[in-house]
Amino acid sequence: MNRIAAAGGAIDYSRASTARALLQDSLDAAALALSREPTVDTMTATQRKTFATNYFNANFQSADLTSVTLTATYDSSGPSVTVAGTGNMPTDFLGIIGVNNFPLSASSTTVWGESRLRVALVLDNTGSMADDGKMTALKTATKNLISQLQNAASVNGDVYVSMVTFSKDVNVGSSNYTKSWIRWDDGTDSSWDGSNGSCSKSGYSPRSSCVAQGTCSSWFYTSKSSCQSAGKTWTAATWTPDAHSTWSGCVEDRDQDYDTKNTAPSTSTTGTLFPAEESSNCPPGVVMGLTYDWSALNNAVDAMSPNGTTNQAIGLQWGWQSLTKSPFTIPAFDSKYTYKTIIVLLTDGLNTQDRWYGNGSTVSTQVDAREQILCDNITNASIEVYAVQVNTGGDPTSTLLQNCATDSSHFFLLTSASQIVTTFNAIGTALSELRLKS
Repeated sequence: MNRIAAAGGAIDYSRASTARALLQDSLDAAALALSREPTVDTMTATQRKTFATNYFNANFQSADLTSVTLTATYDSSGPSVTVAGTGNMPTDFLGIIGVNNFPLSASSTTVWGESRLRVALVLDNTGSMADDGKMTALKTATKNLISQLQNAASVNGDVYVSMVTFSKDVNVGSSNYTKSWIRWDDGTDSSWDGSNGSCSKSGYSPRSSCVAQGTCSSWFYTSKSSCQSAGKTWTAATWTPDAHSTWSGCVEDRDQDYDTKNTAPSTSTTGTLFPAEESSNCPPGVVMGLTYDWSALNNAVDAMSPNGTTNQAIGLQWGWQSLTKSPFTIPAFDSKYTYKTIIVLLTDGLNTQDRWYGNGSTVSTQVDAREQILCDNITNASIEVYAVQVNTGGDPTSTLLQNCATDSSHFFLLTSASQIVTTFNAIGTALSELRLKS
């Protein structure tokens, strides 16, 4: 009898060990699912238990364990959730010595840490992104990355993402034409008001050409000096800027050195304002501030289209601005958490043109110099930067991008479009671990 009990007991203990492992796996899955439920912090205790039980039952596969009951608790100080389960496993052999059931229990706690992420995606939308399948790959990669960041968030606000697409300029949206942070006129012909308008004397543009013209009260005199010398009246031509509502939404670099800083725009310091421009060098995608509207972010990816020449610096400056200062609305910080701010910069070309330098076709060291100052300022602000160079055209490896990246592990040199997808996946995995494990 003892030998039978011993042999049978070994079988029952093995069954119990297997059942407990399955119990633990299913509790782990239920705890993780509950932690990722956006409303876990506002659920009632009954709602949490129901959610965990339903998820557990959908995953638990063991006929040996019966009468499983669950508890589910939420701890806001973690924050964390704990799902615990108990049940009984009827024995097959040990009943002969009076052991009819094995009570089994386990629990799983998911802690999602005290770290939250704010990530700016700064994405090259220049004309060369149309080549070699790069834009198609970038759209796929960006959507995958957005999905990874969404999954890393247990509750709304754990992860915020902004998106900036750039070429020579950045598109901030034509609906912002009434905003005080847009600058329309600096007194030059290159300003929006100076180059977009109509002259009272037909055929003269921009503004300086227009206002140099006029009409004499006597048709015989065609110049201002001859008209006035003859005692006649000279009426200068007038320049009328177009309505700002006709603006396309494009802005160029701010005045130096605000082009390398994240200073908030202020009407008291005109150099901090963002100069409007009417340019064919403007990406169609509109800048998005920090959000956890994942559908809107994916829609913004769909809107991306290649156009224009390369000015990495303006995209990078707007990416930094989107994480920290107006004109963006920056979500409030919760004192219970620490915050990690990240910029992911992807470009397929070297800098060729900004507001002051370059012709759009050859590399401009002057544009690079402005960006290097900007990168140094971002580094000094303790913002982590991933820099991705997509080099399918045989360009030199960018020393600027290597310097701009936080360290060598944050710089990626890619030689094919397909590598964009795998690289963004690796970055997404690193960012998810940074949030969940810190």
